[in-house]
Amino acid sequence: MNLPRAASLLPGAALAALALASVLAPAPAAAKSTDRNEPMTLDADDSDCNQAQANSRCIFNGSVVITQGTLDIRAARAEIVQRNGEIDQVILTGKQATMKQQMDDGTSMNARADRIVYEPKKEILTLTGNYQVESPRGSNSGQRMVYNMASGQMQSGGDGSRVRTVIQPRAQSQAPAAPAKKEAD
Repeated sequence: MNLPRAASLLPGAALAALALASVLAPAPAAAKSTDRNEPMTLDADDSDCNQAQANSRCIFNGSVVITQGTLDIRAARAEIVQRNGEIDQVILTGKQATMKQQMDDGTSMNARADRIVYEPKKEILTLTGNYQVESPRGSNSGQRMVYNMASGQMQSGGDGSRVRTVIQPRAQSQAPAAPAKKEAD
């Protein structure tokens, strides 16, 4: 397998993490913008990849670690599905697949699920199986979440399972002290 070429298949994984980072991040925070300009590294116990066909799969197995700048993805298995020469799906699985990334504002986002599927053409990110997304702004957890990156729509639950969302209060800046009263002469 030609690893540099295989690595070029995975910008979708980075996009997935960037999208996930925006799920619970406060409006001004965004995934580390410089990460996209960093090289992507994929490490795994083994890989099986056929890039000669327009419809192909690249599979990375065993302690998969994908890094790009501050982005850190860990999974038991990563599968990249190409259709017509373009990435159709990036599937991360494990007990549990995790994603961590620093935001431009210095805070971090953490996510985990048994299965994470990113569909770049549809701009859909789906987390299933005991998922949890955490950021300083709050957290969201449950059994299934679908996030539409184009619209910002996030759907959780609906399958009979419970969803939990925790929203942290905004940080309160300390109010200036009231001016001291002058004593009368």
